[in-house]
Amino acid sequence: MEPVDELAPDGVLRASINLGNPVLAQGDASNPAGVTVDLAREIAHRLGVPVEFVCFDAARKSFEALTTGAATVGFMAIEPARADQVAFTPPYALIEGVYVVPDDSPLSTVADIDVAGVRIGVKEGSAYDLFLTRTLEHAELVRGAEGTDVYVQESLEAGAGIRQPVSAFAERTPGQRVIDEAFMQIRQAVAVPKSLSDTAVRWLHETVEELKASGFVAASLEANGQGGVRVAPAEGRAQ
Repeated sequence: MEPVDELAPDGVLRASINLGNPVLAQGDASNPAGVTVDLAREIAHRLGVPVEFVCFDAARKSFEALTTGAATVGFMAIEPARADQVAFTPPYALIEGVYVVPDDSPLSTVADIDVAGVRIGVKEGSAYDLFLTRTLEHAELVRGAEGTDVYVQESLEAGAGIRQPVSAFAERTPGQRVIDEAFMQIRQAVAVPKSLSDTAVRWLHETVEELKASGFVAASLEANGQGGVRVAPAEGRAQ
């Protein structure tokens, strides 16, 4: 069976796009843009099929589209909590998770955050929600539609999110500062249902590596206003 038969079984590549991550996707469901959209179009082009975008406002919904069959390819962070249901390519981009705190907060490092009594606002089901759920020992997570929103609404001690939108939030919101140290590196990859064959996953692996090496990913990030995002280093050929 060829990769196209698994990735586009009815002749269309259905790509799950998370519009809730403004670094990787912009626009709206009727006209999505961003590096994930460009990657989906290029994958479809290489398969010789049209692409259909299935758009969501959160990573957990994009993930669910892969597990329910609503999409056959998606774009999300590599996370152990997802790996039992989807297969990941090597990462194509690296972004960071950071905290925002009030200007007058005594919290100034990542280590300061994980103490009893500290409540952290996170976007439910996001990569950083899953990571912090797994790694925090003392601080408490408070989940909502957006980490910075619940942080403000509930007057929490900290909010968590992706560096670029968190920094933008702090710049436009008086009395806020970002803890510069990242609490995690978020490895963004292409994901497919675990049921796909090794052949299809290997084809995607090699396609992603080629698109990184050729400059496609860097050019797409730049063209979509995200030139500061780091392209992930090469990981070599799939076994």
